[in-house]
Amino acid sequence: MRNIMRKELKLSASPLAFLFIAFGLMFFLPGYPVLCGAFFVTLGLFQSFQAAREANDTVFSALLPIAKSDVVKGRFLFVCFIELCGFALMAAATAVRMTVLSEAAVYRTNALMNANPFALGAALFLYGLFNLIFAGGYFRTAYKIGKPFVIYIIAAFMAIGIFESLHHIPGLGAVNAFGTDRMGLQLILLAAGAAAFALMTWIAYRKACADFEKIDL
Repeated sequence: MRNIMRKELKLSASPLAFLFIAFGLMFFLPGYPVLCGAFFVTLGLFQSFQAAREANDTVFSALLPIAKSDVVKGRFLFVCFIELCGFALMAAATAVRMTVLSEAAVYRTNALMNANPFALGAALFLYGLFNLIFAGGYFRTAYKIGKPFVIYIIAAFMAIGIFESLHHIPGLGAVNAFGTDRMGLQLILLAAGAAAFALMTWIAYRKACADFEKIDL
């Protein structure tokens, strides 16, 4: 598995997948929907899937002396690696905003979602959607990427709209807490996002393995 992961990183991956990790720093931007940072990380992954398809990478991988399920596992490990790298930048930006910049006026007057543990949990939820809808959907055919990505875009921006709206609903203002306020609730929401990410990724992986076994490349 180490070798298939090295192949994904060095041969299959598009440089854009690594470049777009930097969009995790969008969590620093005031007056901007910070969850778009998570979307752009997945956009880089989409470019990597597209480049791999054009290079017939899936066929090449399937011809290696490994199980077809290992091809799927390698791709999912790569996807999760890139996502978690982006998440690390988001977490670093959030930590700075919650401590050093917690009283900055530019953030205090921000009408949009704050960078806090709830936002991090929401970012993980978006990653889970990408893995479930796009990464899992790709392996139904191992070459069609347009339809699952369009479906993911629709689902992702609907989710972003919901997350951005929650703190405007009476009684739900705590989800947009500044600094270390309401930390207990914030950590619970982060854990819920992480659980959703893990569950959706696992479901997508298992289904992708089953679908890929049926494909005659």
